[in-house]
Amino acid sequence: MIARPKTANLNPKLKITNMYIHPLNNWEDEPEIVDFIQKNAFATLISQVDGKPWATHLPFVLGKNNSGDAVLSGHLAKANQQGKSISGNEDVLVIFHGPHAYISSSWYNHENVPTWNYLAVHIYGKLRLIEGKELMTHLASLTDTYEEGRLNRVSVETMTESYLSGQLKALIGFEIKIEEVKASAKLSQNRDDVNYHNIVEKLEESELPLDKEVASEMKKRRPKT
Repeated sequence: MIARPKTANLNPKLKITNMYIHPLNNWEDEPEIVDFIQKNAFATLISQVDGKPWATHLPFVLGKNNSGDAVLSGHLAKANQQGKSISGNEDVLVIFHGPHAYISSSWYNHENVPTWNYLAVHIYGKLRLIEGKELMTHLASLTDTYEEGRLNRVSVETMTESYLSGQLKALIGFEIKIEEVKASAKLSQNRDDVNYHNIVEKLEESELPLDKEVASEMKKRRPKT
């Protein structure tokens, strides 16, 4: 069985602030947000390339630097225009996407409009380039996390030095010191108990896995009594 990414041993301290979020949808539970980031670690890095926004979809590792600050580490292909433009010490945005679901207005006991429920985390921080031992540490951590529990698991340590050297030449490593975390959990918090739990039931009846995940998140926040 493939294990989920480890979540227990990092516990980085995050500075959680707000993007535009309805007050009811503010998500400020730090342990939940850390767990969410680690379980949805394939995220979107956004920076400026020639004055225009540029996005790349990448796996990230959440951890701490030597000073104890919360950081994200990742890597880009040197062939990627975004990688070519990154010089270090610049502001970037990383978006972590969670489960989401369409909410039909037919599920309410009154007239209303359809909407969408979702969980998302935005992280803002300063990027610096990493190489050598730091880059190797990042790649080893990333590989070990997702190889855990797999048959015939591989690791960076067992790869030949000549092969790794060739691969590293094609990569640009980076670390982002986290300065702000803006998290939103839009999960029908504005609905009364009757409509809230009816939405949960309709999502649970769906054949879509994401619908069921949203239902599970809603049940955590308002259990049916």
